Order: sequence, then structure tokens, then C-alpha cells
Amino acid sequence: MTATVPAAHIDPRFSDPGASETPWHRVEEALQGAELYWITTVRQDGRPHVTPLVGLWQDGAFVFCTGFDEQKAHNLAGNHHVAVTTGRNAWADGLDVVVEGSAERILGQERLQALADAYRSKYRSDWDFASDDAVFNPGAHPAAVFEVRPAKVLSFAKAPHAQTCYHFGRSNHTGTDPAGGG
Repeated sequence: MTATVPAAHIDPRFSDPGASETPWHRVEEALQGAELYWITTVRQDGRPHVTPLVGLWQDGAFVFCTGFDEQKAHNLAGNHHVAVTTGRNAWADGLDVVVEGSAERILGQERLQALADAYRSKYRSDWDFASDDAVFNPGAHPAAVFEVRPAKVLSFAKAPHAQTCYHFGRSNHTGTDPAGGG
């Protein structure tokens, strides 16, 4: 878990009366425990591209990898802004989370090896990567590794419904999101 708790506020427009903010530690637990995430990238012509993927929530950031020939890799080459989502596909149970930020490439043997080990720990032999100083699986099918440090996170609690917005690097944020939170 991260040591810093982001500034948070509940948006009453999208929350049940009397609902309270979802504690940040619950959001991080949901991000760490998820097995599947969805990432939205932006194509060169501005259209969104959404795809499921596996990943990690580590040290306050979302980590994922992609082959260089995959659509999301092509999209990231032109626009590094992404949204990552996870949650439970139910109306009145669970917690849904949206992470908005920029995908930045991770390099370095020590860091990539630690992340490959974390994938192996989380997903067992299903995602067992070798690494060098630039990619997972050097050789025939290399994959670039990215991290998304959040600029904003939205959580959607259910029963009661509560939309909480978390801002990073803005300790004095209050009120509703001028861009319309949800």
C-alpha cells in the first residue's frame, strides 16, 4: 500500500444520501486483489480502445505489459493518457475503481525482475516472465512494461452507492470535480 493517502471527496450527485467516502485502503485492496483489469487507450484518430488485461497494483501505481505489436502499444506511442478499471459487475455489491493517469515505460533489470517476480507471485505460472533491462520476455515475443501513476481515482461503492473521487498532488481539493466526477 502507498504511504500517502490522496485527498478525497464524495460526490453527492452520484451517491446515496448519508453515504460516506470509501476509505483509500479499501480502494487499494480492490486494486491489489483484482485478477482482471480493463485499460482504455486512445487511437491516433481519437477513438478509444478498450481491452482486458492482467496487471499489478504496486507502490501506488498500476503496472501492465503489452507486446510491441498490440493495439495498446501503438496507441501509447502517440498518447500516453489511459484509464484503468476494475470491479465487480453487480449493481448492489462490491466496489468498482477507475484509475486515470499516464502510462510511463519502466526500464532497468532490477525493477523489471522485481515486477516479473510479482506477476509470478500473483498469477503463478500463467504469467511467468523472464526479463532483461528493457522488456519482459526478451527474444521472440518481448513486452514493454508500463506503470500508471494516478492523477485521479474514482471509486464506486454499492449498497449504499457512493462515488468517491481521490486527487493526487492536490491536498486542498474540496467540493465536486469541475469536470463532472462521474
